[in-house]
Amino acid sequence: MSVWDELPGQEHAVAQLSRAVEGGNPTHAWLLTGPPGSGRSNAARAFAAALQCDAGTGCGTCKNCRLVAASSHPDVAMVTTENVTYAIADVRELIAKAQARPSGGRWRIIIMEDADRMAERTTNVLLKAIEEPPPHTIWILCAPSPADVLVTIRSRCRPVSLRVPSREAVADLLVRRDHLTAEQAEFAARISQSHIGVARRLARSEEARLRRDTTVKLPLRLRSVSDAVRAAGEIVEISTTEASSSAQERADAETAALRETLGLEPDAVVPPQLRSQFKQVEESAKRRARRGISDSLDRSLIDLTTVYRDVLVIQLGAETELVNDYLGEPLRAYAARGTPTDTLGRIDLISRARQRIAANVTPLIAMEALMAGLIPRRS
Repeated sequence: MSVWDELPGQEHAVAQLSRAVEGGNPTHAWLLTGPPGSGRSNAARAFAAALQCDAGTGCGTCKNCRLVAASSHPDVAMVTTENVTYAIADVRELIAKAQARPSGGRWRIIIMEDADRMAERTTNVLLKAIEEPPPHTIWILCAPSPADVLVTIRSRCRPVSLRVPSREAVADLLVRRDHLTAEQAEFAARISQSHIGVARRLARSEEARLRRDTTVKLPLRLRSVSDAVRAAGEIVEISTTEASSSAQERADAETAALRETLGLEPDAVVPPQLRSQFKQVEESAKRRARRGISDSLDRSLIDLTTVYRDVLVIQLGAETELVNDYLGEPLRAYAARGTPTDTLGRIDLISRARQRIAANVTPLIAMEALMAGLIPRRS
């Protein structure tokens, strides 16, 4: 399976990246943009694998392709921030890494996911490194749109635009790559709205499907302010539990690895002179949990938006398939109790809630305000 097979529905972008690989002298800086679900990270990884490929094509089977796919290639760094924005110290560390010659591959490749999370001051630190990189270094930045990256960076990168693939393309990928049944793949592709990563997670995890099912059914049982308060608490609890559990698992693994590196037994008392290193692990776990809660809530709000999208489709009589087709009858009953104007207003409320959470409003307060606004008006 070629590395390019991981990019369903991206024929134009694949052709552009393939030509760069075949030319043998690719541009030193790239900006991959596309909406959530378009596969920016997958495209960056596939491009890096093709650049390092023994056959020079992205065969997907050689040692270099497999190492990149496993995120363990010594000359390919995939970097993402666990904070709201990239820290300047992190970017300076990347710049230093970019100066080193490749240890075995053809190129030293730095992939920055979420490049839109750089503040202007941080971006200025990166600017010179991208403008005048060593001849063996290639930067690949990923962002939702070109406008999310400062023009000084944007103008020095070669742009590649991605789009959200079709549902059929995502379903086909899940069948070929993950060996799902056609029915499982189609369901996951539809309820994820063709978001490749989310579709795979929903197809493979019953727990993830149950969390989503709980979320999308919340609006259907809102009748009073007390219902709204309970629903807000429920959705925040789901997001918090998921994010905290994931962050704690990683923190435990990092702590165990640090103890092994320092020669400490699992139950040994940490000497005072080493406590600062363990403190850093704890602080990183807290930052990951905060970021994880925010990201999980945002995903839940996107799922809620699909409910009102379906309601609007029903109210307008549009010949469009429902995202949450398995909730068809409850959604039709809900749609009959309101108007398209009501539904558009609720979609706007969800959008505002996403903006508030991104601006660090307390999640429970933002969700309680949202759920109260979603209560159907009595006729």
